[in-house]
Amino acid sequence: MQQKIGTFEAKTHFSQLIEAVESGADFIITKRGKPVAKILPFKQEKEMTFKEAVEQLQEMRKLYRGKPGSFNIREAIEEGRP
Repeated sequence: MQQKIGTFEAKTHFSQLIEAVESGADFIITKRGKPVAKILPFKQEKEMTFKEAVEQLQEMRKLYRGKPGSFNIREAIEEGRP
């Protein structure tokens, strides 16, 4: 569950805040009661293999093929656009 914490308190207890985040907690930092930032644990993204990237692109292509307004790569190439 996200906890709200004011900017002054976050600054004053930053080390404890970071320790809590390392343990899985996340916080919304507020300034005068309004949310301004969010601190949450860093999630290391797995690097995608070339094969996985191609598979994802093919899936996206299936979703958008032929839909009005969808981007057509072939047409863009033929027009000379990058």
